[in-house]
Amino acid sequence: QLQLVESGGGLVQPGGSLRLSCAASGFALGDHATSWFRQRPGLAREIVACINGNGRAPHYPATESGRYAISRDNDKNTLYLQMNNLDSGHTAIYYCAVRHYYCSDSVNAYVTWGQGTQVTVSS
Repeated sequence: QLQLVESGGGLVQPGGSLRLSCAASGFALGDHATSWFRQRPGLAREIVACINGNGRAPHYPATESGRYAISRDNDKNTLYLQMNNLDSGHTAIYYCAVRHYYCSDSVNAYVTWGQGTQVTVSS
Protein backbone atom coordinates (compact mmCIF):
# COMPACT_ATOMS: atom_id res chain seq x y z
CA GLN A 1 0.00 0.00 0.00
CA LEU A 2 2.77 2.44 0.90
CA GLN A 3 4.71 3.55 -2.15
CA LEU A 4 6.95 6.40 -3.28
CA VAL A 5 7.75 7.00 -6.94
CA GLU A 6 10.36 9.53 -8.03
CA SER A 7 10.35 11.16 -11.44
CA GLY A 8 11.83 14.12 -13.27
CA GLY A 9 15.45 13.06 -13.51
CA GLY A 10 17.49 13.07 -16.66
CA LEU A 11 20.39 14.68 -18.46
CA VAL A 12 20.84 18.44 -18.07
CA GLN A 13 23.58 20.85 -19.06
CA PRO A 14 25.65 22.77 -16.51
CA GLY A 15 23.78 25.84 -15.34
CA GLY A 16 20.42 24.26 -16.06
CA SER A 17 17.51 23.57 -13.73
CA LEU A 18 15.46 20.52 -12.90
CA ARG A 19 12.52 19.70 -10.67
CA LEU A 20 12.13 16.24 -9.22
CA SER A 21 8.82 14.84 -8.03
CA CYS A 22 7.98 12.16 -5.52
CA ALA A 23 4.43 10.88 -5.67
CA ALA A 24 3.12 9.05 -2.63
CA SER A 25 0.33 6.53 -2.39
CA GLY A 26 -1.16 4.66 0.52
CA PHE A 27 -0.45 7.37 3.09
CA ALA A 28 -0.48 11.13 3.51
CA LEU A 29 2.87 12.86 3.13
CA GLY A 30 1.65 15.77 5.22
CA ASP A 31 1.66 13.59 8.33
CA HIS A 32 5.29 12.55 7.96
CA ALA A 33 8.84 13.72 7.61
CA THR A 34 9.58 13.64 3.88
CA SER A 35 13.14 13.86 2.61
CA TRP A 36 15.34 13.89 -0.45
CA PHE A 37 18.61 12.00 -0.42
CA ARG A 38 21.29 11.84 -3.06
CA GLN A 39 23.93 9.26 -3.81
CA ARG A 40 26.79 10.62 -5.86
CA PRO A 41 29.06 8.24 -7.74
CA GLY A 42 31.34 6.40 -5.36
CA LEU A 43 29.88 8.10 -2.28
CA ALA A 44 27.41 7.15 0.42
CA ARG A 45 23.81 8.23 0.35
CA GLU A 46 23.36 11.59 2.06
CA ILE A 47 20.56 13.89 3.10
CA VAL A 48 19.69 16.78 0.80
CA ALA A 49 16.55 18.28 2.30
CA CYS A 50 13.58 17.40 4.48
CA ILE A 51 10.19 18.70 5.53
CA ASN A 52 8.82 17.71 8.91
CA GLY A 53 5.28 16.59 9.53
CA ASN A 54 4.67 20.12 10.84
CA GLY A 55 5.76 21.61 7.51
CA ARG A 56 9.08 23.02 8.68
CA ALA A 57 12.26 22.33 6.76
CA PRO A 58 15.50 21.95 8.71
CA HIS A 59 18.69 23.13 7.05
CA TYR A 60 21.30 20.62 5.97
CA PRO A 61 24.71 21.16 4.40
CA ALA A 62 23.54 20.31 0.90
CA THR A 63 20.79 22.92 1.04
CA GLU A 64 22.88 25.70 2.58
CA SER A 65 24.31 26.54 -0.83
CA GLY A 66 20.86 27.44 -2.11
CA ARG A 67 21.10 24.97 -5.00
CA TYR A 68 18.21 22.87 -3.66
CA ALA A 69 14.72 23.88 -2.62
CA ILE A 70 12.32 21.35 -1.14
CA SER A 71 8.57 21.78 -1.22
CA ARG A 72 5.50 19.68 -0.65
CA ASP A 73 1.99 19.83 -2.03
CA ASN A 74 -0.11 17.98 0.50
CA ASP A 75 -3.24 18.20 -1.64
CA LYS A 76 -1.44 16.39 -4.45
CA ASN A 77 0.42 14.18 -1.98
CA THR A 78 3.65 14.97 -3.81
CA LEU A 79 7.10 16.05 -2.69
CA TYR A 80 9.31 18.19 -4.95
CA LEU A 81 12.96 19.10 -5.19
CA GLN A 82 13.84 22.15 -7.27
CA MET A 83 17.45 22.21 -8.43
CA ASN A 84 18.97 25.33 -9.97
CA ASN A 85 22.32 26.31 -11.43
CA LEU A 86 23.37 22.71 -11.71
CA ASP A 87 26.96 21.58 -12.00
CA SER A 88 28.69 18.24 -12.06
CA GLY A 89 28.44 17.98 -8.28
CA HIS A 90 24.69 17.50 -8.64
CA THR A 91 25.11 14.29 -10.60
CA ALA A 92 23.60 11.57 -8.45
CA ILE A 93 20.74 9.21 -7.95
CA TYR A 94 18.07 11.07 -6.03
CA TYR A 95 15.74 9.27 -3.65
CA CYS A 96 12.74 10.39 -1.67
CA ALA A 97 12.14 8.82 1.71
CA VAL A 98 9.60 8.96 4.53
CA ARG A 99 9.73 8.45 8.25
CA HIS A 100 7.27 9.04 11.05
CA TYR A 101 7.18 12.77 11.80
CA TYR A 102 10.49 14.55 12.48
CA CYS A 103 13.33 14.87 10.01
CA SER A 104 16.52 12.89 10.33
CA ASP A 105 19.75 12.97 8.33
CA SER A 106 20.30 9.23 8.81
CA VAL A 107 19.31 6.81 6.07
CA ASN A 108 18.60 4.22 8.75
CA ALA A 109 15.82 6.37 10.19
CA TYR A 110 13.58 6.12 7.13
CA VAL A 111 11.06 3.36 6.64
CA THR A 112 9.91 3.92 3.06
CA TRP A 113 12.02 4.69 0.00
CA GLY A 114 11.40 5.34 -3.63
CA GLN A 115 13.30 3.59 -6.40
CA GLY A 116 15.43 6.64 -7.19
CA THR A 117 15.80 8.82 -10.25
CA GLN A 118 19.08 9.55 -12.01
CA VAL A 119 20.25 13.12 -12.52
CA THR A 120 23.26 13.64 -14.76
CA VAL A 121 24.79 17.07 -15.33
CA SER A 122 26.98 17.11 -18.41
CA SER A 123 27.67 19.21 -21.48
